[in-house]
Amino acid sequence: MANVIPRLDARDPMPESLRGGIIALGNFDGFHLGHQAVVGEAIAWARAEGRPAIVATFDPHPVRHFVPDAPPFRLTTLDQRQELFAAAGADAMLVFAFDAELAGTTAESFVRDLLARRLGATGVVTGEDFTFGKGRGGNLAVLRAIGAECGIAARAVGPVLDGGEPVSSSRIRDALKGGDCATATHLLTRPFAIRGHVQHGDKLGRTIGFPTANLPLDNYLRPRYGIYAVTGTLPDGRVVHGAANLGVRPHFDPPKELLEPHFFDFSGDLYGQEIEVEFHHFLRSEAKFDSLEALTAQIEADCRQARELLG
Repeated sequence: MANVIPRLDARDPMPESLRGGIIALGNFDGFHLGHQAVVGEAIAWARAEGRPAIVATFDPHPVRHFVPDAPPFRLTTLDQRQELFAAAGADAMLVFAFDAELAGTTAESFVRDLLARRLGATGVVTGEDFTFGKGRGGNLAVLRAIGAECGIAARAVGPVLDGGEPVSSSRIRDALKGGDCATATHLLTRPFAIRGHVQHGDKLGRTIGFPTANLPLDNYLRPRYGIYAVTGTLPDGRVVHGAANLGVRPHFDPPKELLEPHFFDFSGDLYGQEIEVEFHHFLRSEAKFDSLEALTAQIEADCRQARELLG
C-alpha cells in the first residue's frame, strides 16, 4: 500500500498542524528529475527546520484553462502525483484549482493573501523560471520581494541537465510521441504509466485467444500509436507482464481510441477495477491485416517479443 498523505484544497484554510510549512510550488506533472530536485529541496529545508513539507500542484493544468481545446498532454493524474509526492517524503499535497478566479489573482495577492494568510507558508521553493499571478506578473524576484514583507522566504532550484539539455515535461512528451520509452523512463526515473478503470470492450480479443483489459486514455498524453511491451499493476498489487495495443485499432470498425493490454498467464475479471499500465518498449506501429489469421499470427509474435524484452 502506497504511503498516503492528505490532499488539501488551496481554496480552504490550511489545517493548523500544517501551517508554517515549506511549500514546493509548481505544476510537477510527470514529477521528473527536475521536479524531484525542487521538491527535494523543499523537503530538506522543511526537515532541517522541523516544519511540514507540502507539495503544491495545479489542476486542471493552466494550459487547459487558457487553451481549452489543446490536445491531451498530461503525464500523471492527481492520484499518481499524490503517491509520487508521498514517496518523495512530502507531508501533504496542496491542489490549486486553476479557474478564472485564480487566473485573475495578481502576483501580489497570490503571495500575500494565498501563500501567507490562507496557507501560512514560511518558505516557498520553485524552479528558477516559475511564473505566477495574473498575466504571469510574478516571478522569483517578485516572490522574494513580497514574501520578505510577509514572512515568506523563497528559494529557487536551477534546471537539472541531462545530456546537456534541461530535463522538462516537453522533452518527455516528445520522447513518448516518438515511441522512445527508454528516454521517457530515464527522465521520469520510472516508466510512463496510464492508470484507469477497466471497461467492457467488444470482446474480440478473447475470441482469438488474447483477452485484453480496455482502458480509456482520458487526459493523458497520447504516446505513439502502436504495440508496446508493458507491465500492469493489478488491484491486489500484483505486477504482470504483457503486450498492449495503444491507438485506434485499424483492424476493427469503428475506430476507437483505447489502451488494450493483454497480460500473459493471467486469468481473472478486472472489469470496473483500477489498474496501471507501464510502458517499457515500443514494438511496432499499428497496422491493418488482411485476415484475422494474419492478425493473430502477428499478435503471437508481438507477445513473444514482449516476453523476451521484459525478461
